[in-house]
Amino acid sequence: MTSRPVLVIGANGYLGSHVTRQLVNDGHDVRVMVRDGAGTIGIDDLKVTRFVGDIWNDDVLRDAMAGCGDVYYCVVDTRGWLKDPAPLFHTNVAGTRNVLDIAKDAGLHRFVFTSSYVTVGRKRGRVATEEDVITDLAPLTPYVRSRVQAENLVMDYVREHGLPAVALCVSTTYGAGDWGRTPHGAIIAGAAFGKLPFVMAGIELEAVGIDDAARAMILAAEKGRVGERYLISERMISNADVVRIAAEAAGVPAPTKSMPLPVSWTMAALGSLKARLTGTDEQLSLGSLRLMRAEAPVDCSKARRELGWEPRPVEDSIREAAAFWVGLREAKRKSKQAG
Repeated sequence: MTSRPVLVIGANGYLGSHVTRQLVNDGHDVRVMVRDGAGTIGIDDLKVTRFVGDIWNDDVLRDAMAGCGDVYYCVVDTRGWLKDPAPLFHTNVAGTRNVLDIAKDAGLHRFVFTSSYVTVGRKRGRVATEEDVITDLAPLTPYVRSRVQAENLVMDYVREHGLPAVALCVSTTYGAGDWGRTPHGAIIAGAAFGKLPFVMAGIELEAVGIDDAARAMILAAEKGRVGERYLISERMISNADVVRIAAEAAGVPAPTKSMPLPVSWTMAALGSLKARLTGTDEQLSLGSLRLMRAEAPVDCSKARRELGWEPRPVEDSIREAAAFWVGLREAKRKSKQAG
């Protein structure tokens, strides 16, 4: 464990808040950087030093990194459904570059970058590893393209500026403490509340528990090799199984109806058409459905071997997520009654 302070940028987010909590519990001197006005309920009970500013505020970035050993970068715009993808590239690419420009001169031990498993080249019929590099960006959705470009930027700074960076290619995360209600968290909430009319058939995603993903980030700071990327996923799981496990954990019936994949594609196409005609952002679009369609499984043995990472079964994290949403609803109900 480094004796110097550590910094979590984007500590108010889903993964960032879990990384922060584990670092505090491990006894680190933790600094966090959050945007002004950001919801910080996930870290409000923790003893940390706060720096308020966004990733474009160079002075705050320098102050926050000054004297730090490790920096955990957990800022990402995941809105793959946006009709106008400009915000994705503004945050995920240009924003990352701005942070890297400060980090390269900060004398860090490690810069742990939150990447995504979508940056790994996956093809049907084979298991993908970190060695599978995407070289043709043209067929990618804007969201995936922004993530690939951001990860490539990090590796450029490793080679050209000596930044001691490690990239973690994290898959879909499940677990408690999803205060921002991520899209995959919303599916669990819907299942736990018995409000999902159907499940989308044919959807499988690589998945990992949020606590296990956070632990992988911390292990990467301790043991990760500079310039390497590590796939972080426990296993591939179907959307139907996620919904079933969440419903069972909450003690409610799971949906009995399923939406066939061709119907999902039709609805996604209609969503994309509506977005074009009305100028609105539709969460079910062709771009977002492509994100939910995993082309192939990934091999995470490198993280297990080099980092000593030992994730729990993702089913446990799905159950914890369901319990979180049920508990949150019960707390709100009691609060209303008391008021």
